[in-house]
Amino acid sequence: MGLLSNRTGKETLKAGDHIYSWRAAWVYAHHGIYVGDDKVIHFTRGRDQEVGTGTVIDFLLVSSGPTRSTTPCLVCSSNDATAAMEANGVTSSCLSCFLAGGALYRFEYAVNPALFLAKARGGTCTLASTDPDEVVVRRANYLLSNGFRCYSLFKNNCEDFAIYCKTGLLVAEQGSVGLGQSGQAVSIIGGPLAAVVSTPFRLVTTNIYGMAVMAVGVYCVSRYAGDIGNRRDVLKVEVEDLTAGLASGRIRPANISQLATPGQVQAPVVTTPVAA
Repeated sequence: MGLLSNRTGKETLKAGDHIYSWRAAWVYAHHGIYVGDDKVIHFTRGRDQEVGTGTVIDFLLVSSGPTRSTTPCLVCSSNDATAAMEANGVTSSCLSCFLAGGALYRFEYAVNPALFLAKARGGTCTLASTDPDEVVVRRANYLLSNGFRCYSLFKNNCEDFAIYCKTGLLVAEQGSVGLGQSGQAVSIIGGPLAAVVSTPFRLVTTNIYGMAVMAVGVYCVSRYAGDIGNRRDVLKVEVEDLTAGLASGRIRPANISQLATPGQVQAPVVTTPVAA
């Protein structure tokens, strides 16, 4: 695996790895947790679940799940897996179906800030540290049986699912226009934001290169500030508490802060970025 590329081979995978594969001409990547025995647990839109955008961006969801072939896969096309995906969006696929003909990449954790910013594309790494592999696999298997909230392209997508399995962290208060922990979502927002914020600097310089540097700087700052390992609005939530709260109606899919006691909200469990 290269310095700036997370591409890896199947033979290097171990249970608990967060993997992804690019879809739709590198526009979007689909993420999941490799649990061993050539199986991947991942999250996509379940039947009748809200997407959360109402825009043309929703077409990306067509390519986010496993490939739908006219010839059913003999490994992962069980009725149980199909029923689980239609019900709550969390499903188990063989590695080949998950990749859908694309290359295999491993998501990186606990990267230093310099490397994080060098990987300009969001959704490839994070400053946050990962929990032990056995804990990651247990979370993924538990969510396969119990579901993982309602799918939302910006607040609760496949990358959010995989990051939660790896870290146990969720954004405490997302609000109606907030973001989850997905690096891809931050990048999608960060690009246009950089263009808008850098526009007033035309009064300072009309040099195209100077404008480009300013836009890149704003984009990098937005990515760094929005990373789950650098935010202060996250909580460590046990997987049993998450699913129990959703099932009982004590929490809404977009707001998990009610799971914590008042003391926990005042002192959320957060990760510390690794120094460069």
